[in-house]
Amino acid sequence: MKKKVVLAFSGGLDTSFCAKYLSEEKGYEVYTAIANTGGFSPDELKIVEEKAYKLGAIKHVALDVTQEYYEKSIKYMVFGNVLRNGTYPISVSSERIFQAIAIINYAKEIGADAVAHGSTGAGNDQVRFDLTFDVLAPEIEIITPTRDMILTREYEIDYLKKHGYEADFTKMEYSINKGLWGTSIGGKETLKSNQTLPEEAYPSQLIKKESEILTIDFEQGEIAGVNGKKYTNKIEAINKIEEIASAFAIGRDMHIGDTIIGIKGRVGFEAAAPLVIINAHKMLEKHTLTKWQQYWKEQLGNWYGMFLHEAQYLEPVMRDIEAFLTSSQDNVTGTVTIKLMPYNYVLVGVDSDFDLMKAEFGEYGEINKAWSADDAKGFTKIYSIPTKVFHSVQKKNNKA
Repeated sequence: MKKKVVLAFSGGLDTSFCAKYLSEEKGYEVYTAIANTGGFSPDELKIVEEKAYKLGAIKHVALDVTQEYYEKSIKYMVFGNVLRNGTYPISVSSERIFQAIAIINYAKEIGADAVAHGSTGAGNDQVRFDLTFDVLAPEIEIITPTRDMILTREYEIDYLKKHGYEADFTKMEYSINKGLWGTSIGGKETLKSNQTLPEEAYPSQLIKKESEILTIDFEQGEIAGVNGKKYTNKIEAINKIEEIASAFAIGRDMHIGDTIIGIKGRVGFEAAAPLVIINAHKMLEKHTLTKWQQYWKEQLGNWYGMFLHEAQYLEPVMRDIEAFLTSSQDNVTGTVTIKLMPYNYVLVGVDSDFDLMKAEFGEYGEINKAWSADDAKGFTKIYSIPTKVFHSVQKKNNKA
């Protein structure tokens, strides 16, 4: 009997080559699977399916993991205000882990002997797929023809043509990966340190030029409403915010960072909804959390984002950090008002029953209600003691 291989299939050149190569040269029964994390429409999924069967796949499946992706990743990235290097909302990086989990679970379900992907040897995705596959199913072989054979596009196209498969594989100027939590744009200018993407490279173009008010309701850190309309489905809420904010061409930037394999990399992105949501959520937290809650959340949020980016989602400490982040959201409830403008936005303010500014202890810079002038003088005197001790000793040793 032929061995079964499950191929993570997108319909692009690399995975198209892999599908035909694994069948023709290696003699596998090829099962193709695409894991959708919110970046594919029904029509796009249908096109991918048609390509798979034309390439000889025994069976093709579309695995919808969008809800799981939200519940197990996006929710915590919002709780943690995760922006890698203060910029990137870890869009494609976080998706890959959940795509890999879905693919390997499907491989186990059908009793596959092997699992394959089309990643090259120069990026992060190879590590994300390999590590996830190996941790969850070490008994299943991992096959990576594109990486192992160091193939050129011309070789892959010629091979497919020789085996009767014709398609438009014209190399696009930019590689675009779209998902629920943002879109990455790579190519041309992103390969140079001194250039940036032109306006036309971004999938979402400026449509609205007059400013507009957007309101987001949060309940315990999660989106509960958009412009006064309640949402129980968080994915629909994210898509609605993306629809509104992307019309202003908001959320564009360039991420420059360290790859898992050690080299520097650049990628452009647009993430209107993620950036507006994260920054609105962060502003609400400034009003509803204590100083030390915010401090430790920032530390753990940074670690959570780094581990997620670097394929460590399955590390047990991630569940511990998620528990902390969830606990921190008890009072993060309220409405944030945002003013949207072309290419930019302003956080206007918040309205929350848990707003710590509403405490009747005083008004910053105006009036003190819970302490007297003498209390303030005494506090300042005691507060200065450690620094006075240091400078006193320095003076005695002629260092002051």
